[in-house]
Amino acid sequence: MTILKGLLATAGLAAGLLGTPVLASDDACQLTIESNDQLQFDRDSLSVPASCDSVSLTLEHTGSMPADAMGHNWVLAATADAQALAMDGMRAGPDADYLPEGDDRVIAATEVIGGGESTRITFDTAGLVGRDLTFFCSFPGHFASMQGSFRVQE
Repeated sequence: MTILKGLLATAGLAAGLLGTPVLASDDACQLTIESNDQLQFDRDSLSVPASCDSVSLTLEHTGSMPADAMGHNWVLAATADAQALAMDGMRAGPDADYLPEGDDRVIAATEVIGGGESTRITFDTAGLVGRDLTFFCSFPGHFASMQGSFRVQE
């Protein structure tokens, strides 16, 4: 009988919670992604719940090569814009972190970092729910192997 009462209490609590909006925990809105000297991110997809008003993303370069030889950044753009943005970024050069200055196609981007370094950015998720988004590294030659999908999910 005690087990039955416990199950009923748990079911009642769950039913009460179903009508309550669920807010994302701070942890759900904080992401970390690693890059290395082998032209790789450690993930090919990232997502956050739509209840995150903003995302804090940390990029860690676990390799040992310096930024001018094997630098990495993390750039977020609409999938339709990603490849052209990466190509335009190569022309922008290292002083611009391989991104065209003031380009509206860039939703969010970190600076370029080298081995053993990390960087963190925070960006708003307004207008990103359900959009087809891609993250990538815009360092010359890295786009082909260093990209993935990003989702803000309802």
